[in-house]
Amino acid sequence: MIDRIEPRKRCAWPRSNPLMIEYHDKEWGVPVHDDRTLFEFLVLGGAQAGLNWQIILNKREGYRKAFDNLDPVKIARYAEKDVKRLLSDPSIVRNRLKIQSAIINAQRFLEVQKEFGSFDAYIWRFVGGKPIRHRLKSLEDYPTRTVKSDEISKDLQKRGFKFVGSTICYAFMQAVGIVNDHMTDCFRYKDI
Repeated sequence: MIDRIEPRKRCAWPRSNPLMIEYHDKEWGVPVHDDRTLFEFLVLGGAQAGLNWQIILNKREGYRKAFDNLDPVKIARYAEKDVKRLLSDPSIVRNRLKIQSAIINAQRFLEVQKEFGSFDAYIWRFVGGKPIRHRLKSLEDYPTRTVKSDEISKDLQKRGFKFVGSTICYAFMQAVGIVNDHMTDCFRYKDI
């Protein structure tokens, strides 16, 4: 008799989409301390506004190619010709305000790095350097914003960042592991 291997129990939101499952299993909620990766998720989070994450995840490689591997130093120098180029690129979300916000956010990102030594030092100070661990049991338990995401959003906006409302900041916090929102019965909950 052959033993059946039970499939891993995971959060419900990736459903059966292979790209979403891979993202869930390997990246989502893992604490990120690399500034380039933090910037990437900041740009992708802003691009997601009004859209779903699957659309953005499908365009992630397009963003990397179109935006110089999401290097904030290069993006901070973009001019109107770059905006025009990006507006004609179907591999990204072609929204002028979102494209311009990526440029503005790159400039503000560099200012934060200069002030704090790294964006990592800046962003993780909001949680004392340790991820918040929620104990979620269902999709209905997921918050869309918290007092902490409100605080981060307010501070980023004060510094001139764009597309960083509290809901976007909360999704960013989940993506980069500032908060562990894997459901308690998900195999990744204890791993992270």
